[in-house]
Amino acid sequence: MTTRIETNDSSIPLRRDVKSLGHILGEILIHHGGTELLEKVEKLRMMAKSLRTSFDEETYKELKEEIVNLDTPMRKQVIRAFSIYFHLINAAESNHRIRRRREYQLQDNQVVQPASIESALLSLKENEIDVDTIQNVLNTLSLELIITAHPTEATKRSVIEIQKRIATILKSLDNKMLTKKERKKLEESLLNEVTILWQTDELRHRKPTVMDEVRNGLYYFDQTFFDVLPEIHQDLEEGLSEQFPGYKWEVPNFLRFGSWIGGDRDGNPNVTPEVTWETLEKQRELALKKYKEALIEVMKRFSHSTTRTEVSEELIANVEKDEAAYMGSDKQWPVENEVYRRKIAVILTRLKEVGKSDIGYQSSEELLEDLYMIQRSMSKHQPANRQLKMLKKLIRQVQLFGFHLATLDIRNHSGEHEAAITEILAKVKVAENYAALSEEEKIKTLETVLKDPRPVLLLNEDYSKETQEMIKVFTMIKKAHDTFGKKSILVYLVSMTQSASDLLEVLVLAKEAGIYRLHADGTVESHLNVAPLLETIDDLTAGPKIMEKLFNMDVYRNHLTIHGDSQEIMLGYSDGSKDGGTLTANWKLYKAQLEIHDMAKRYGIGLKFFHGRGGSLGRGGGPLNRSILSQPAETLGEGVKITEQGEVLSSRYLLEDIAYRSLEQATSTLLEASVNLAKGSEQQHLRETVWEKAMEEISAVSLKKYQSLVFEDPDFLTYFTEATPLNELAELNIGSRPMKRKNRNRFEDLRAIPWVFAWTQSRQLLPGWYAAGSGLESFASKDEENLKLLQRMYEEWPFFRSTIDNLQMALMKADITTAKEYTDLVKDKQIADRIFGNIVEEYEVTKAILLKITGDEELLDHTPNIKESVHRRNPYVDPLNFLQVELIKELREQEEPNEELLTEVLLTISGIAAGLRNTG
Repeated sequence: MTTRIETNDSSIPLRRDVKSLGHILGEILIHHGGTELLEKVEKLRMMAKSLRTSFDEETYKELKEEIVNLDTPMRKQVIRAFSIYFHLINAAESNHRIRRRREYQLQDNQVVQPASIESALLSLKENEIDVDTIQNVLNTLSLELIITAHPTEATKRSVIEIQKRIATILKSLDNKMLTKKERKKLEESLLNEVTILWQTDELRHRKPTVMDEVRNGLYYFDQTFFDVLPEIHQDLEEGLSEQFPGYKWEVPNFLRFGSWIGGDRDGNPNVTPEVTWETLEKQRELALKKYKEALIEVMKRFSHSTTRTEVSEELIANVEKDEAAYMGSDKQWPVENEVYRRKIAVILTRLKEVGKSDIGYQSSEELLEDLYMIQRSMSKHQPANRQLKMLKKLIRQVQLFGFHLATLDIRNHSGEHEAAITEILAKVKVAENYAALSEEEKIKTLETVLKDPRPVLLLNEDYSKETQEMIKVFTMIKKAHDTFGKKSILVYLVSMTQSASDLLEVLVLAKEAGIYRLHADGTVESHLNVAPLLETIDDLTAGPKIMEKLFNMDVYRNHLTIHGDSQEIMLGYSDGSKDGGTLTANWKLYKAQLEIHDMAKRYGIGLKFFHGRGGSLGRGGGPLNRSILSQPAETLGEGVKITEQGEVLSSRYLLEDIAYRSLEQATSTLLEASVNLAKGSEQQHLRETVWEKAMEEISAVSLKKYQSLVFEDPDFLTYFTEATPLNELAELNIGSRPMKRKNRNRFEDLRAIPWVFAWTQSRQLLPGWYAAGSGLESFASKDEENLKLLQRMYEEWPFFRSTIDNLQMALMKADITTAKEYTDLVKDKQIADRIFGNIVEEYEVTKAILLKITGDEELLDHTPNIKESVHRRNPYVDPLNFLQVELIKELREQEEPNEELLTEVLLTISGIAAGLRNTG
């Protein structure tokens, strides 16, 4: 529990903000609970802090005694005080990230922020990369970020918005030009916001509906994505022109956001076809609203008069034609000479009618044509190379977001498709019991159906409710394509893909809805990408063979031809990690990508890997740019797709400056890696055969160690459910999706999210590090040269460096002393002592070998900002953990659940999640 705390000069303004916010919180505590409350909070905090500096058994016992003796009203206030402090720290740290970025921007040209667009372009210039290579890379560059609802943000939207306002005020207070009056006004606003935060409920009183989650996702499009995405493209274009002048740069739309929210049906019965349709309507509604707002701003500025400037004949003729076709004389812009405003008035009229009448635009491409026409006319009288950025930005927005706003992926479990196909084929006597057939027989049956233009669905047949629901999903997709455009739904993901037939079943269902068609002349239409989701260790191992079988089928190759001979494959980080431990899962994922990539190359198939990473370390989390860099370099050139899970949306995308920084880091990383790959300068793609052999050996030992505890120890599940707040998590209203796939208490049915969430709360963080140390230590101890090899791998191989750094972060957030308190919740003390002893031993082994590999004295020595952030939080997390243990103990002893007690437990869960900045 003892830690050496070092501070760095760059964090002085942050510490000042934290101290200031702490004083304000102190004032509020006195106002609401008297000096007694403040003194109690301070006493607990100082004791926890002193234990972190120098552990003392007497102080430790005294701290626990203080917590046990808290009376109920005081206890709840203390929990809230510590929890709210974390929200204040989070706001201060967000502002500090913005401050650091501005400090770089204020430096002279000799100082460039690492992993910025500017640094990437300077690197390309220094390496003498020619402009044609860069442009060719840009033409194929693709980064898609997919927002998901689960594990829905533990913090309520109201609290998130208060955090945003606090961060904004802190940013304003940094302005050295503020007058005394302006500063006083801002300080009063800060006090008011912290007061509102104290007076706001932290907990949701009901589970969010899917549409609540949709609205939460749309909030980020409205507040951030709509403006930041065009800015990234614009800055890259301008940076290229600056570093490589004389070339007409064209930056395609390489960076996009998509969504799963409202389309992810896997294990969530609340995502119905009707909900998906409503989601698509809400998305279009927001896109149209944003365009209307932007056009009104453009209209204010485009007051050009034909008496002063020359407007194109094309535009004048078009305005006259469109006014006659779409607007009555009373609706037209009244000033005849203001042709741009007349045209924008027409555009606004047509936007208002989208989806309502024939006056409305039928597609976003029609809107773009009108905007291009204005742009062409403007070029006649604007100074050369001085396009009006407002119009250029709007054009980029329409290109990026269309009328659909974001492509919505649909996901469902392979078993659901098989059940529907079994019933459908039985009704038409094609297969009596399709589900019972061998894999080869299934493929033969499905190929026959797909090669026959005739339908197998009967119009008025009495299908089961489940099959009818599945049919409705596909008819909804067809209707969505007709109504919102084909970009509205492009990909159908099959979770738990275990065989080639799992994908063919989806094609059959698509065929019956008219999304996939075989015409009588043999031509094929296909408007839906079908993507496997490889999740478990076994599925990752089988992945290459599954895909090769599909690539050898004419019927599937014809489908791929329509999609440009490109196949999307999703890799699940959560279940693999739960299945085999984080180190083994990450290596199997890396290997699967290499094997599938090499195999697909032989067939002339391009691959896009979709990385289903979570926000937490146990589910593949970490910085976005590091996620990209840790992939096999040769897989980056065909596009990268990554999930942005619900819990990281606020930390990355709540504030525009931080959103820009996160996306800039990802862009610069992907651009540099792709250019290096194009130039063939990767030197065996930045890895050596000996490194791969080392990882194979390390992974095998790690897997054995992990499974010996998680699957082979008969008491492990008992320990897990009792020594963590797993059962209490179910009462926290943070997501619309159930915690378990089925209403059973089997380990296999437990979702990866509560699995990680529960371990995180108990400060054991087992999914983020367990068994990695055994694998690494076993390899290092075999030969003294092996440790040197691991050290070189850490220095030179981005995949290995990312793996080691994530392990360090997991160990840093874990705390064995605090975790031991949770063993008191286990009824059988022998089980508790034995399994916890195993965990402690592995923790020490892992920490020791990580420090040897990195050459550091302490964990995260190379990232002082992150290290200091963890140290800053620990004295406030510790009391919440102690409180949580006592409350759970009391709650579990109750015959009838006590609502007040449960609320206090949930408040500790919410507070610890805010403190560690992770749920699951």
